[in-house]
Amino acid sequence: MPHFKERNANLIKAEAKRLGFIFCGIAKVTFLENEAPKIENWLAKNYNGKMDYMNNHFDKRLDPRLLVDDAKSVISIGLNYFTDKQQQDPTAPKISKYAYGTDYHFVLKDKMKSLLQFIQQEIGAVNGRAFVDSAPVLDKVWAQKAGLGWQGKHSNLISKENGSFFFLGELIVDLDLQEDQPFVADHCGTCTRCIDACPTDAIVAPYIVDGSKCISYLTIELKEQLPQEFKGKMDNWMFGCDVCQDVCPWNRFSVPHQEPSFEADPNLLKLSKTDWEEITHDVFKTIFKKSAVKRTKFEGLQRNIRFLEH
Repeated sequence: MPHFKERNANLIKAEAKRLGFIFCGIAKVTFLENEAPKIENWLAKNYNGKMDYMNNHFDKRLDPRLLVDDAKSVISIGLNYFTDKQQQDPTAPKISKYAYGTDYHFVLKDKMKSLLQFIQQEIGAVNGRAFVDSAPVLDKVWAQKAGLGWQGKHSNLISKENGSFFFLGELIVDLDLQEDQPFVADHCGTCTRCIDACPTDAIVAPYIVDGSKCISYLTIELKEQLPQEFKGKMDNWMFGCDVCQDVCPWNRFSVPHQEPSFEADPNLLKLSKTDWEEITHDVFKTIFKKSAVKRTKFEGLQRNIRFLEH
């Protein structure tokens, strides 16, 4: 049996690599009892802001067996989205790198469904589900258990080989697989660059982010007017924010992605500050047809751009 567990794990990892994932690791399904007090404490301090859904499905966050019957393994994958391309007007409102191309939810889901189909064809009747931000799965915890990296002081997962500009996804399956060694080291050391650089002081302590102060939350998740206390502190970001990752020394190892779906619309990178301030609904629909920016809607993006104007 151990031989089959290892063989199947190697098969899955080889296919994940073929599909373009930069890494694939496996963890044994367990109840995440160590995470329960951390989440409770975070929620008690209202660090989730208006993200009320974070209060839901508490038990499912801690036990994958409540998401997939008889779940035995969590397969964590990473997909690189780093790019060295930039918006051409340095004064234009900024968009996070991850939103330059096609919405990652679709790209990752499609690749992960392909991986699950491969498992079912090559190994047999395996029941499983793919998760990309779409359900109560603690992706960074599982990725660390699968040996992919550690959670940095900005709370994002960091890989020694790849930095942190990658998406995480999980396949939870009822297949017993050879698990990887968890990543236990912390390579942040005494560095506090992410904490020092955060424009809104959202990293309230090492490894703890007050989500209600994070520019990504303010520009995407928050559906009402932006609080006046953040006026002049948004560092010109209109959708998401890359500051804590841009300053992280580990991202000197980032290399540009090879995923055509993540290529930016050339028009997006060309738009000037004035173009953004005068953007029409038609231009928004054309440029962001398949983009994650659609999540904030045209009105939301306009709200963000207006908030940046002094």
